[in-house]
Amino acid sequence: MPPRDHVTATMEQEFYRIRRLPPYVFAEVNAMKARARAAGEDIIDFGMGNPDSPTPAHIVDKLCETARDPRTHRYSNSRGIPGLRKAIAAYYERRFGVAIDPQSEAIVTLGSKEGLANLASAISSPGDVMLVPNPSYPIHPFGFIIAGASTRDIPITPNEEFFSALERAVRHSVPKPTAVVINYPNNPTAEVVDLDFYARVVDFCRHHEIFVLSDLAYSEIYFDIEPPPSILQVPGARQIAVEFTSMSKTYSMPGWRIGFAAGNKGLIGALTRIKSYLDYGAFTPVQVAAVAALNGPQDCVDEIRALYKERRDALVDGLATAGWNVPSPPATMFVWAPIPPAFRHLGSVDFSKLLLREAKVAVSPGIGFGEHGDGHVRIALVENVQRIRQAVRSIKVFFGRYSNTYGKVIEDLDRVRAQTR
Repeated sequence: MPPRDHVTATMEQEFYRIRRLPPYVFAEVNAMKARARAAGEDIIDFGMGNPDSPTPAHIVDKLCETARDPRTHRYSNSRGIPGLRKAIAAYYERRFGVAIDPQSEAIVTLGSKEGLANLASAISSPGDVMLVPNPSYPIHPFGFIIAGASTRDIPITPNEEFFSALERAVRHSVPKPTAVVINYPNNPTAEVVDLDFYARVVDFCRHHEIFVLSDLAYSEIYFDIEPPPSILQVPGARQIAVEFTSMSKTYSMPGWRIGFAAGNKGLIGALTRIKSYLDYGAFTPVQVAAVAALNGPQDCVDEIRALYKERRDALVDGLATAGWNVPSPPATMFVWAPIPPAFRHLGSVDFSKLLLREAKVAVSPGIGFGEHGDGHVRIALVENVQRIRQAVRSIKVFFGRYSNTYGKVIEDLDRVRAQTR
């Protein structure tokens, strides 16, 4: 029998898939934020993209009504109840003019994140190459990494650089890429695309037999532009593409964990089979409430969209008066803000720490979305306009205090680092 200390050392080693996951880069800022709040400081938190508005009343009422029926307390259906899959098909017909078969081309997921991760598990083998955006929402690369595949970065900006990267990936990847992930409107950058872009993606990927996984979670959060399209509007897209979306942002239902996927029958079938081993689906009353959301009055969506637009304008205009010029996002609930030139040398983590300490404002470091995000921070529009204006005032004071004082910035940054070790 091996010595006890040998057994303990063996048991404490990191497991293979855990070793492939880097330390959570938001942890340092989150820990600093927690300490500040514990000390009684008022932190304005733009970090997590966690909608703060209540779910519309008619959706909550349907949940409560359905939950009172004890028959709904049993196991549900991992594919989603038929009524919700029909509502998903009706949404695609109404919104995009696309006919979806609710039986074979739609599945309910526990939010889009779970669906993406489980499909990654279903279609990945060790050594497979998957193309993922950088910067990107973390589940896009790490769903495949957890599943044992390898990832190769592609740019987010939907221009010739994007298609050149696809060409290089096909030429130089061994084996050939299995799938590509796209996400527009994009988290974190808020980039949007038109139907012509999707048509080029479909044409390229059909030719090279590459699956497309489209994340459309922010399809209904858009401002001053035409409604974002679906890749499934492109003729032939369903031969290769599946699309994920979520109720979280559209209907302010983040904690409900309900979303769906639609598109290619083979991919939907693979996800269905994986999920049949892993879960029994969302709680039936949640699914019934989701039907009420999709089939019911949509003025609540207009109100949610208008709320984010008001917050976007207050933040972008306010930061401009503080000397921080950031692009106004055409969609999503995020502002992707370049780090001001005076602080760019710090990188996104240290700049976020400094902003938290000096202005009492929390943001997400851009590097948390990939190495190409390190020159930015992501600001989530999850505080009301009054709090946004308070944050802007604090940032303006912070910038004024630190302007033209490079040496003091470095000195204070060293102190911040020492405090957070």
